[in-house]
Amino acid sequence: MIGWSSLVPRSLGGRTALVLLIGLTIVQVSGLAIHALDRIGLQRIAQSRDVGVMLMSVYRAVVLTPPPQREAVVRELDLANGMRASLHTGPPVGDLLPTPQPLRRQIVVSTGLVVVPQGQRPREILMFGDVNVGRLVVGMRLPDGEWLQLAVPLEAPRIWHSRTFLVAFVLMTLAAAVLTIWAVRRLTAPVRTLALAAERLGRDVNAPPLPEDGPLEVSTAAAAFNTMAARIRRFVQDRTFMLTAIGHDLRTPITRLKLRAEFVDDEELRRKIVNDLDELEAMVSATLAFGRDVTTDEPVTSVDLTELVRTVLDEACDMRPDLAEHIGYDGPDHMPIRARSVALKRAVTNLVMNALAYGNSAFAIIRPAVDGMVTLLVEDNGPGLPLSEVDRLFQPFQRIEMSRNKETGGMGLGLPIARNIFRAHGGDVTLGNRPNGGARATVTLPV
Repeated sequence: MIGWSSLVPRSLGGRTALVLLIGLTIVQVSGLAIHALDRIGLQRIAQSRDVGVMLMSVYRAVVLTPPPQREAVVRELDLANGMRASLHTGPPVGDLLPTPQPLRRQIVVSTGLVVVPQGQRPREILMFGDVNVGRLVVGMRLPDGEWLQLAVPLEAPRIWHSRTFLVAFVLMTLAAAVLTIWAVRRLTAPVRTLALAAERLGRDVNAPPLPEDGPLEVSTAAAAFNTMAARIRRFVQDRTFMLTAIGHDLRTPITRLKLRAEFVDDEELRRKIVNDLDELEAMVSATLAFGRDVTTDEPVTSVDLTELVRTVLDEACDMRPDLAEHIGYDGPDHMPIRARSVALKRAVTNLVMNALAYGNSAFAIIRPAVDGMVTLLVEDNGPGLPLSEVDRLFQPFQRIEMSRNKETGGMGLGLPIARNIFRAHGGDVTLGNRPNGGARATVTLPV
């Protein structure tokens, strides 16, 4: 069963528009009801006036006629709207109830609009029926005691007298609803812009600032967001600069230690010291590369992703000719995107090198763009990944292969660098396992 909560829009603009449209509907229905009630009241007043004038007109014609001729005059009266008149010796009788006092009062007042000679006005007026039964029987006593009885049909009030009223009302309501929705979307657009900017900042810390214009509340929120983004950017830059500065400064003592290691007489000890220094130097170089990739300001240009991936695979074949048969590509011949070519090539290279290092194979697959996002898969035939360790692999200096042997594993910065680059492009990268074995890196990039 569908609940009411599922029918309520989730967006702020949708909920605001819904509340305003409900309020507009209530106001319109209330106005329509007031109009209908007022129209009913006016029609009843006009109807009672017309009935009173008609009654007294007939009465005047009869009372001014000599009694012997009254029957003939009554038969010759040209009565409209189905009214019937007759003369009786007594008051009217029937199954109708007495006319409600408000309607009786209005008709009696209206009878004064017709001039009747002095002393000739009805001595007594009896009324039965009302609008609800659609008929009114009126008995008026003549001066000589005879009764003039008239049967008057009463039409029910017509609320919608004008045929175009409802059409105009519906058009007016639709126009108000359209303007309401337009105004709500216009006013809530800065909120959507702020949400998109927050998502963009989460992917790229160097995202452009928000324009600080519009209403006061919007410009204030944009200014606060820009200030927050600047502080985050400065914090990340300070941490990155500190990391790269430490790595740069470590190169000098490492070089001195290498020179001093040459004076060690024990050959085995000297070899171990040099190997440790080489590994330390590799870590420093990787750290500097990480800082350089984070702070790069390379311009965005048009890049053919297919050509870039094929170039990376060709270079991998040159580096690992023994695995050339296990390196391949599948996908379209061309896939143009907007990207930073150097940074993107480094990110793809890191994924391909990881696949070769841990799976002894690398297969790149590009899938057609869907909803503006193209997918790149980098797969291998290795043992796969422990899913519990996937999130940790994107942290700096974290590896599945826990040894410090640079031949069996890198420094643990390849995946963090790749993810930073992909996110800076508005995409992302995730790790998983293939159904038939092996690891898979899934990259998404905007076209």
